[in-house]
Amino acid sequence: MTLTAAGCSGSSGGGSAGGASCDGQIDQSVTIESFYHGGGEEKDAFLGIVEAFNASQDEVTVDVQSVPEGTYNDSVQAAAASGELPEVLDFDGPNLYNYAWNGNLIPLDECLEQSTVDRLLPSIVEQGTYNGQLYGVGAFDSGVVLYAYRSALEEVGARIPEGIEDAWTAEEFTTILGDLQEQGYDNPLDLHMWYGRQGEWFSYAFSPIVQSAGGDLIDRSDYQTARGALDTPEVVDAMTTFQSWFTNGYVNVEAQDDTPFLRQESPIAWNGMWAYATGYEEAVGDDLAVIPLPDFGTGSKTGMGSWQFGITSGAEDPDAAAAFLEFLLSQENLLTMYEAVGAPPSTDVALAETDIYSADGPMHIVTDALNEAPEIAVPRPQTPAYPTITQSFAQAIDDISQGGDVQEALEAAVESIDQDIEDNGGYPIQE
Repeated sequence: MTLTAAGCSGSSGGGSAGGASCDGQIDQSVTIESFYHGGGEEKDAFLGIVEAFNASQDEVTVDVQSVPEGTYNDSVQAAAASGELPEVLDFDGPNLYNYAWNGNLIPLDECLEQSTVDRLLPSIVEQGTYNGQLYGVGAFDSGVVLYAYRSALEEVGARIPEGIEDAWTAEEFTTILGDLQEQGYDNPLDLHMWYGRQGEWFSYAFSPIVQSAGGDLIDRSDYQTARGALDTPEVVDAMTTFQSWFTNGYVNVEAQDDTPFLRQESPIAWNGMWAYATGYEEAVGDDLAVIPLPDFGTGSKTGMGSWQFGITSGAEDPDAAAAFLEFLLSQENLLTMYEAVGAPPSTDVALAETDIYSADGPMHIVTDALNEAPEIAVPRPQTPAYPTITQSFAQAIDDISQGGDVQEALEAAVESIDQDIEDNGGYPIQE
């Protein structure tokens, strides 16, 4: 096997450091390093792909350095500061924009074959794009849905949506929660608040409420302010409805794991697509319904995004790194990652070969949303300000869920986000 990457002659685009660029040829036999965050079956699958790549040709050898997920971003920042970034970096999607802005990554637009990019889901491209250029590509994506017991919904005469277009309205969903409580389910909804307040769950899971109400975490026209996006009357109304679920006792705030849903004590779960293959389908069987998130006014929305790969500005021969990414994104290897992770593969061709994400599969709602990104599956804001955005919104969710004033919580988030943007001079693009 002879490796040849697509030619690339661009600069670093949105970043502040140029780095090398692809020229379409691998200059010599080379060993490149890749950071990798995963563990368990995911890591085993990735290492198997690396081994297969190394054995398939004699021009490029990939050496993997495992980095704990909990300290991953700190490790990347330390490596960047010391000039020791690997050639291939994997990163949680939202971190891409800060890495690209800081010049840690180079664009992939012409480093990858156009046919490879064309096969990617719209959601993968959306998440991987910053300042109009592609900086990251992933082997899989994700989504948020409602899981419910059909039998419980039938008890209260609730209709069961068949797809995104007939999602429950927020009012309808709230009524169903009340009906279920009256039926004897004391806390019918598990929002998985127990996933934690420090990670991405609050932003990933609940920003679709804001976006479904017609708002957003930031004004994406220029990414300079959250005012007029996160604090609109429509968003306040939507988050007031969200708060009412806690006030009325609909939310199981005592849950520490999936036991309340698996025992049908809380017959509706707001959770990621991973739950289907990691316990829900096996435990609930044919009684399991997969339902889109509620519509708060402008249609059902959902979270998306996962870990991606990019080529760093420190790569001496980016074509070697690009050749590995091409190999990783082949249908065979995407399906290998799917078998290990259970997440939707990043191309339509691979998705069609899966048992749960295909057009007639039980999780087709996730696929439908990803194919309609950014209108239905909405990427996290593509700005270096995202770390502050997610922290500020998570704090607002925390305050609102505990009974705080909704308007004040959203205003505080707006002020925090706008202050960060001001402190960084608007995060100007540095050519």
